Parts: sequence; C-alpha cells; structure tokens
Amino acid sequence: MSTLPVYPWRLAPEGLATRRQLRAAGLRPGGQDVVAQLERPRYQRGPLVAFLYRVDGALPVRPMTPAKRAALAAANQARRTCPTCRRDAGYVIPARLGECVPCAFPDSEPGAA
Repeated sequence: MSTLPVYPWRLAPEGLATRRQLRAAGLRPGGQDVVAQLERPRYQRGPLVAFLYRVDGALPVRPMTPAKRAALAAANQARRTCPTCRRDAGYVIPARLGECVPCAFPDSEPGAA
C-alpha cells in the first residue's frame, strides 16, 4: 500500500480538487481513488484533512430524476411536520425539541422575549 502525497492547505497542484470543488464545477469523483490529501493544522487537535481527486477523471453529476426529487421533497416535509400537533411548522423542527416550538413550550406566549 502506498502513502498519499500530503499538501499544505490551499497549496494543492493544478488538476486536483476536493469533492466540494468538483461538485461546484458540476462533477463527481466517479469511482476514482483518492490521489492526495490536504492538511490544515489546528490548535490542540489533529489537522483537518481534505481528500483530493483528479479533475480529468471526474464524471458529470447525475441529473435529478423526478422520483428522487419527490422523495427529497417528502423527506423535507417530514422534517417540518410536528409529530405532536401534525402541522407544518414552516421550519425544520429541532432534534433537541422533537416538536414545534409552540408544542414544546405551551406556557410561553408568542412574541415574548
């Protein structure tokens, strides 16, 4: 097994990109292996690591199908629906509350700070 080349943060050579950079360009790694990594030092913890892929080996992002778009919309709707009152809260319900704010704090009056 060979080791990956490691580059300092923001000093990667041309032709290599992270997943996010590929995605911003409308590309995906397409099954290729990681060819290098970036490391950004941090205080009191290990470095942040970003894996790099070859841009010339990247493939275009697959288009969103109608079924996938519908499934994503249903999942987002479920995240906004309060399990207690069954109403659309209009926002993603916080996991720490588990229900919409009016159901989580029924005694507080709306608009009170």
